[in-house]
Formats: sequence, C-alpha cells, structure tokens
Amino acid sequence: MMADRQFDAYEADVLQAYEADEFASVLDEAGRVRLRAATRVTGAKVRRVNIRLSSSDVRDIQALALREWIPYQTLISSILHDVVSGRLVERG
Repeated sequence: MMADRQFDAYEADVLQAYEADEFASVLDEAGRVRLRAATRVTGAKVRRVNIRLSSSDVRDIQALALREWIPYQTLISSILHDVVSGRLVERG
C-alpha cells in the first residue's frame, strides 16, 4: 500500500480486495484479442497528433475505454488504426 497517500473508504476497500486477489478478469477471448491489437498499435512507433473533439465525444470514448479496461487514448488510436487499415468500416 502507498504510505504517503490517504485513501477514502471505497478506495481502501478496493485496494484491500485487489491485494487479496479477489478480482478476476472479465475479458472473454474477443476482449483479449482487442486488447492485444490495441497494445500492438500502442507499441508501434508513435507520433503525437493533436485533435479537437467535442466534450461529449470524449466522455463517451472514456466511458467505452473504461468498460474495455484500456486507456482512452489507446482506444482512439486503435479505432483510427482499424479505420485506416480497412478493418473498421461504416455500416450501410
């Protein structure tokens, strides 16, 4: 436990449960495949790009990333990679 950090009751409960190994992965095989793909995209040589997104889009992306257990920047990068590589196309 981090001695220099004060935790509220909820954070302390979560940390205690984590340290007691009470958590299990919720990822199925498809989730693991998505996570591996996102890791490959993140591990590739990267170049910083600044883009402007609406606040509501960023909130929605962050919520989706939380559900997928990946950083939202990684999710954005993965989605863009899938679009430019032809693996993600518009339904029509």
